[in-house]
Amino acid sequence: MLDISIKAADNRPISDEILVESLKKSIEGRKLTKVLLLPPDLTRLHSYAGKITALYYNMLKNKCQVDIMPALGTHEAMTEEECLEFFGPDVPYSAVITHNWRTDIVKIGTVPSEFVKEVSEGLIDYSIDAEVNKRLADKTYDLIISIGQVVPHEVVGMANYTKNVLVGCGGKTMINRSHFLGAVYGMERMMGRDHSPVRKVFDYAEERFLKDIPLMYVLTVTTVNEGNVLLEGLFIGRERRLFEEAVELSQSKNLIFMEKPIRKVVVFLDEREFKSTWLGNKAVYRTRMAIADGGELIILAPGVRRFGEDEVIDKLIRKYGYVGRIKVLEQYKANEDLKENLSAAAHLIHGSSDGRFGITYAPGKISREEIEGVNFKYMPLDKALEKYNPEKLKDGFNTLDDGEEIFFISNPAIGLWASKSLF
Repeated sequence: MLDISIKAADNRPISDEILVESLKKSIEGRKLTKVLLLPPDLTRLHSYAGKITALYYNMLKNKCQVDIMPALGTHEAMTEEECLEFFGPDVPYSAVITHNWRTDIVKIGTVPSEFVKEVSEGLIDYSIDAEVNKRLADKTYDLIISIGQVVPHEVVGMANYTKNVLVGCGGKTMINRSHFLGAVYGMERMMGRDHSPVRKVFDYAEERFLKDIPLMYVLTVTTVNEGNVLLEGLFIGRERRLFEEAVELSQSKNLIFMEKPIRKVVVFLDEREFKSTWLGNKAVYRTRMAIADGGELIILAPGVRRFGEDEVIDKLIRKYGYVGRIKVLEQYKANEDLKENLSAAAHLIHGSSDGRFGITYAPGKISREEIEGVNFKYMPLDKALEKYNPEKLKDGFNTLDDGEEIFFISNPAIGLWASKSLF
């Protein structure tokens, strides 16, 4: 397999011409009859993956069968409108397959409890079944192309590579137990770093259980400048070293270091991407290492209409709330429904500030009672947008008309903001 590693040079992003040429090279000379593409969903709108998926589809559609299965993980299935927004008009909705993380999976191996205990420094000692969508085990596919963005991530440290397969196209056990492993270990110890306990579990599965699957990874590193998505890096192949190159580049492009903790952060959530707090809490994850003790986070969330991405998890979030790590662990030990849904328990830990700073949601489609019921503070969206107009604010520090200084983030999914002392 031809490995491709390209980084933007001279402050100019990778051009579309170079991108197309690279994708053509990656499939050149292959005898292909059936291909499966694994892009992310619309929650990775700024990943370049939608465009790459459409390019591959156009290159292959007249030569072989091309199926597209977004790596949804626990997310809602993409609608036809969302597919059009993400992939563009060249990808027919009929080619898109929905991954169901609860039903469409096969077990391909087990990561032993001894290994999990070792990598978690004794905090967790359960085994973890490696499960993937049954299509990945379908021998009729000549090539499976996993497409996605490497960026700091709260569960694994740095997103993508094997996470796209084992979680994005994975099953309940792997999703639940890997999320809880990361939450108990501590996301501040992992975010923006490669070798986390969760990543070591994924590496174990890659080395032992994924080798016979004809996988090719297409990894991107992107930035956003004045609304324009820039392709900073493109890495294509199977070897882990390509992921490591992408990690190093993302650390230089997507880690934003603050000289001192910030008192007030305002984050805007694009309603196309963020429709639940399950997704919208990226505003919490990606800023928590930058916010001062006693500080405040305000989340402008016009599209947020629920808490979980499915009914089961939504009910659990409403039942237990974002009450802090210690309280959630107590609830987990005492309640079978949380033990059965460890990813929900992990999410509740991730989404709390543990009382260190205030979190205020200004949602578009959910009530004050519901927001306060899960332990967030509430602000009416119209009032929040009047004071913190995202169309007038620039990314970074802003001084408002009343003299208040805030730090504004227009999209929390593209980076990690942290005090320099923590790294």
